[in-house]
Amino acid sequence: MGIGSIGLPGLILIVLVLLLVFGPSKLPEIGKAFGSSLKEFKKATNDLMSDDSNSSNSSNSKEQNSDSNKQ
Repeated sequence: MGIGSIGLPGLILIVLVLLLVFGPSKLPEIGKAFGSSLKEFKKATNDLMSDDSNSSNSSNSKEQNSDSNKQ
């Protein structure tokens, strides 16, 4: 039972509980903070993925250059 199986009724219940706990004035601030955190996390993940692919491409080209120099 993963997080994807919450469904619409579960989501509504979570929002209502959050509304009761934090109040209507704090929810937009919490949503904004969560959104910016998620955006930074995605950016960092994409940067790591691009760095990893760049390093593997450069190591492959170095191996190919050393192989061609041996011939």
